[in-house]
Amino acid sequence: MNENNNSNLDRNLVNVFKELQQKRAEDGYNYQHKETQKSKGNITSGITTYFSNTRKNFNPYAYGRREKRKKQAINSTKTFSYTKLSVCIIAVTLIVSLVLLYLSYSFTTYGLEETQEVAQVEPVEFEENQNVIDIVQIASANVDTSSFKETLNEEREIKFPIKYQTIDTLPKGEEQVVQEGVSGTNRTVAVRTYDNNELVEENIIEEKLVKEPVPQIVNIGTSEFLAKYKVHLGDVMYVTKATELKESPNENSKTVTEIPEIVDVTLLELAGDWSKVSYDGKSGFVKNEYLTSAAVAPEMIERARAQRILRDVSIDMPLNKKSGLSLDDYKKILTGNVNDKNKIFEQNYAAFYEVEQKYNVNGVFLISLAIHESAWGTSNIAVDKKNLFGYGSYDSDPYNQSFVFNEYKDGIDLVAKVLAKSYLNPKDTKYYNDEVATAAYYNGPTLAGVNVRYSTDPEWHNKVFNYMQALYNKLLPNQVRQQQENQDTQAEQFQTEEQQVNQQN
Repeated sequence: MNENNNSNLDRNLVNVFKELQQKRAEDGYNYQHKETQKSKGNITSGITTYFSNTRKNFNPYAYGRREKRKKQAINSTKTFSYTKLSVCIIAVTLIVSLVLLYLSYSFTTYGLEETQEVAQVEPVEFEENQNVIDIVQIASANVDTSSFKETLNEEREIKFPIKYQTIDTLPKGEEQVVQEGVSGTNRTVAVRTYDNNELVEENIIEEKLVKEPVPQIVNIGTSEFLAKYKVHLGDVMYVTKATELKESPNENSKTVTEIPEIVDVTLLELAGDWSKVSYDGKSGFVKNEYLTSAAVAPEMIERARAQRILRDVSIDMPLNKKSGLSLDDYKKILTGNVNDKNKIFEQNYAAFYEVEQKYNVNGVFLISLAIHESAWGTSNIAVDKKNLFGYGSYDSDPYNQSFVFNEYKDGIDLVAKVLAKSYLNPKDTKYYNDEVATAAYYNGPTLAGVNVRYSTDPEWHNKVFNYMQALYNKLLPNQVRQQQENQDTQAEQFQTEEQQVNQQN
């Protein structure tokens, strides 16, 4: 009974689908859809009848197969329905398009025919609009695109602070950077607001220190003394008056050494009305009132230099050392001498400087020797033989025995070499390159030592020294030199008067 029912159900479903396919092929799309709906009803009715008749003899396996086939039939029916709907829509769209096209063509043709029958109408002239409306411009003007916001995440510089501190070792008002400042950095998150492309507001959301700034430290001077003389610690100043160098800033303090006037010292420290200075390798204190600077008294530079040279000038000074004079100094001391009538010394100042550098012989001594032996270049030997020293002559026949030179500088060079080799240096002393002294007539490097073997006149050394002293004094400024010469004259007059009084007594 159950098997017959199952076979009948299978046969009915197969027949139903075959029948649907045959009808779709014969009657077309619309008929097929209609028959499909009818078959769907028959299938549903048959299935319902079947299940009502066979409910008592239910087979789970057969029921599963029937449910599966039922779902397939329903899905097929749905697919067919959607396909039919799509075809209908496309067909309707095509029909509407054809109708509109036909109506458009008919209307155009009718309009042309009507236009041909109407009388000709003169064309109307239109004035061109000069003010063309720019739609894009109007739209841009009414849409504000220049106002916006942006978020920044960046490192920003932190300006270093400046710290000022006063100090009394600088001139008043002067600033000195003792520590350079270094900028720091922050990591900053900020929101900026722009209006018309201009920044109108910035809000800092977050700041984080990345690098700490280093402050700049600036000293500001308060010393009026340094400001007055425009000097700093370590600069050269000049003593205007002979004074004592003290151990401490006190009149009653122990004296370290004597400082002559017009000499240079080095400023070390400030101590109220006193200053600590260095002089010839010794340090101590002098009163501020005895100090000046080149900024206040520019002439002190040359005066102090000359004074340092002059303080070593004495009749016992060593002659196998350089004088300390520059080439300009030689020109200065040999220019404008009224006794140099033939200008021999003035024209040969460079020759005396060069032999000093060459043989290490004091050039001022060599000039003084030449002046003494040639009477300022006026002797016959000096004029005829260009021999300023009477070199080679003897008392018995000085003119004929003296040497003849082609130029004055040749005689100057030879005499300087002979003095270095035989009179001024101990034996085996190197005086020029690898040449050494023989010391044949050496009795010491002083004027008195040379006098022993060089001249029979016992006062020769004093006479030569007088010329040396006069030449050295020409290093001083004219005003100072004149003042010193007046003082020397007054001293000589006083000595002469004193000697006369003694003789009368």
